[in-house]
Amino acid sequence: MEGQDEVSAREQHFHSQVRESTICFLLFAILYIVSYFIITRYKRKSDEQEDEDAIVNRISLFLSTFTLAVSAGAVLLLPFSIISNEILLAFPQNYYIQWLNGSLIHGLWNLASLFSNLCLFVLMPFAFFFLESEGFAGLKKGIRARVLETLVMLLLLALLILGMVWVASALIDSDAASMESLYDLWEFYLPYLYSCISLMGCLLLLLCTPVGLSRMFTVMGQLLVKPAILEDLDEQIYIITLEEEALQRRLHGLSSSVEYNIMELEQELENVKTLKTKLERRKKASAWERNLVYPAVMVLLLFETSISVLLVACNILCLLVDETAMPKGTRGPGIGSASLSTFGFVGAALEIILIFYLMVSSVVGFYSLRFFGNFTPKKDDTTMTKIIGNCVSILVLSSALPVMSRTLGITRFDLLGDFGRFNWLGNFYIVLSYNLLFAIVTTLCLVRKFTSAVREELFKALGLHKLHLSDTSRDSETAKPSANGHQKAL
Repeated sequence: MEGQDEVSAREQHFHSQVRESTICFLLFAILYIVSYFIITRYKRKSDEQEDEDAIVNRISLFLSTFTLAVSAGAVLLLPFSIISNEILLAFPQNYYIQWLNGSLIHGLWNLASLFSNLCLFVLMPFAFFFLESEGFAGLKKGIRARVLETLVMLLLLALLILGMVWVASALIDSDAASMESLYDLWEFYLPYLYSCISLMGCLLLLLCTPVGLSRMFTVMGQLLVKPAILEDLDEQIYIITLEEEALQRRLHGLSSSVEYNIMELEQELENVKTLKTKLERRKKASAWERNLVYPAVMVLLLFETSISVLLVACNILCLLVDETAMPKGTRGPGIGSASLSTFGFVGAALEIILIFYLMVSSVVGFYSLRFFGNFTPKKDDTTMTKIIGNCVSILVLSSALPVMSRTLGITRFDLLGDFGRFNWLGNFYIVLSYNLLFAIVTTLCLVRKFTSAVREELFKALGLHKLHLSDTSRDSETAKPSANGHQKAL
């Protein structure tokens, strides 16, 4: 009898392992297909030649697609865990959700951590060096020579990183035990190195997210149709049509030898046509789209941003009075044992919305920074090198997003896998400083955003606009027409 029970237990364990592996494979396959279509949408079509470089580009494309799929999985992992916990609480005995259990959630977190390390330290460096390699001098050219050069470069890079980590460990902690622990590559070195990368990613998120939260208002303003207040769209369309006809007559009248002037006029004509299209779209938009959707979206963005800052402020107070509020505090209840939010399912849904909002804002803020502005991908005109750089950047941001959400108190979900083993998460001063900086920088960015028009008018009234004291960044809406075809004024 005991033997039969043991056999049935082993069979049940085997079936559960097969079921979890199948679910993980299906989820990753869906993410991989979506990532492939996204990358091929931006990849430069001229790179698709049939030669040795085409094979190298294809391999780099597959590795970049794999990395982007892992990034998407890391982003979706925390919301999936939160909603799974609430579903298990609501339907504990439901037969159709028995596959959704703690073992599956833990396995997904471990796989996300493993694949993030693999992509960050192996696949993406290999794709970059493989794309740039030509083979060592004196060897026969071909794929094999390029692979050999790539492997040598990866080995040298690994030695460089190992030396840098040793130096950093010696400067920060000169204890012999900590130095000897670096010999354990799998259990200590890789998690320690990934912890450093995650800290860098969280610092990058600290820089990008507040900028993105303020930029989201501008981006949504460009995508939506704004209310037409004290504007005559018919007159603007008539004027822009006359300008378009004048440019076309000038183009037909120029000689083909004046190439520079023709190119300049064609670019100006293209801008005029784009502006005319936007004006016509505003005219065709319905009244509810102009007067209801735009204000509702702006209010929703302001509400989500305010809730985020409020949650961070509450988390700061909790950190000062409660030690368990630390991200690396005591382990909470298991999956399906208790709700992770004070307000139950509604609070969990709000946490998921805020997590996605922070991720989108961080991506928008990342591409809004001047240093990373050249990384912005263009449709059908992005090189593989730039695609690799974008995939690495998105991977770092997405891997740090669960850590940032837990550090800021957006969610109380205890991080599983290697995400929760980071040493710096137990440092009170780092965590408190991170929360304070996020709240202060976000508030300053929002204040700067909503007072930019007032500052511009004050500078003009005082005659200080000639000194260029005001910011003339890309969201300056007083210097050029907006996406809807009219200039914004106070």
